Amino acid sequence: MPLNVVLVEPEIPQNTGNIARTCAATGASLHLVKPLGFAIDDKHVKRAGLDYWSLLDLHVYENLDEFFQKNDVSKFYFATTKGRQSYTDFKFEEGAFLLFGKETAGLPKEILSKYQERTMRIPMVEDERARSLNLSNSVAIIVYEVLRQLKFSNLI
Repeated sequence: MPLNVVLVEPEIPQNTGNIARTCAATGASLHLVKPLGFAIDDKHVKRAGLDYWSLLDLHVYENLDEFFQKNDVSKFYFATTKGRQSYTDFKFEEGAFLLFGKETAGLPKEILSKYQERTMRIPMVEDERARSLNLSNSVAIIVYEVLRQLKFSNLI
């Protein structure tokens, strides 16, 4: 797979369903790190992903430790409103892992401090009332930037 989307402890089933659909339509793998705020067979997740679930390359992990043990940390990129650079400042490679945190709290602070140089943000207005974008929108924005950099390989 040219791209991996990782949701760490997602809470809202509709967001995960929308992200699953984006992954299925782009050929990206979806990695879910527990605990999840819903069951994967939840009707809201399935409804948001419609009939795309059969196209999805899905991986589920019990926790972040298991995820880190099973994947190449050198290809990890961390999306956060506190990111050091814009997502467009990175040069992504095939097989990149894009990590996104849960809707209410983002990624764990200890992860962000450990990998500060790989934290990225989506530029937004400087106004505390505009805290963040919707998770599924954020995933779509960054996924398509990575795919653009990879020249939309394997896509028509």
